[in-house]
Amino acid sequence: MEYGENPIAHSIDISAPSIARMRDWLLGGTDNFPSDRRACRALLDIAPSTRALVRNNRLFLQRVVRVLAQDYGVRQFLDYGFGLPVGRTNVHQVAQSVDRSSRVVYIDDDPIVLAHGRTLLDENDETAIMRATMTDIDGTLDHLKGTGPINLDAPVAALFVSGLHRIPDSPGAQSVIQRLAGRLVAGSFLVFCQLVSDSAAMRQAATEFMLQTTGHNWGRVRDKSEVHAWVSGMQMLDPGLVEVSAWRPDSDVTPRQRTFEWEEYGGVICLS
Repeated sequence: MEYGENPIAHSIDISAPSIARMRDWLLGGTDNFPSDRRACRALLDIAPSTRALVRNNRLFLQRVVRVLAQDYGVRQFLDYGFGLPVGRTNVHQVAQSVDRSSRVVYIDDDPIVLAHGRTLLDENDETAIMRATMTDIDGTLDHLKGTGPINLDAPVAALFVSGLHRIPDSPGAQSVIQRLAGRLVAGSFLVFCQLVSDSAAMRQAATEFMLQTTGHNWGRVRDKSEVHAWVSGMQMLDPGLVEVSAWRPDSDVTPRQRTFEWEEYGGVICLS
């Protein structure tokens, strides 16, 4: 049985929107239901750039994993809140294209994500699926320390790509970052991005919509200044905190975010 597993408590309600399935629809996937599609269309009325934002965020995930594997020799990844699998561009596939021995643990607590993950992601001995919340840092790391497959005495890249805005202010995204940074060894990396907006009206509208849509299983859209406060005093890989399509683009024609009613804002923390 997996860490934290309670199969009786798991149920999949297709009448209510799911963040993971909404994201799947926005990425052009088919693992979604009418409730998810209705919610996405309503969200696009509030923030028309959302589909491009989600796709650029996915490209950021692929780039950052490849860069960390190729240029920094990272061979271990923890993917928190990984969502529904997407084609052949998931973390273990990108990392293992650089080095076949790369190890990945996917962490989520959405039952439909776990069901699809076990089917599509657990392809070899170097990948594993764990049921846990994104905020259960100590629980997940304590479990991994005792059972593997991740060696926490060696560097790890922990990924919170499009997840921190789903964390309410208590315990808070900053608390999650600080606790994780305090547990990983020197040479590790912490990758994150957060939905932000320069418009207070947009932050409020999008936050209220997502709270209502998810049954309050969400956090909030934040201001860039809050994100900067999270990493104050921490070392970051160039180019620092940016809108994610601007993070080390592959070329001049790499898709970029063009409208900014909201954006994914983040970067890579170097732990030393």
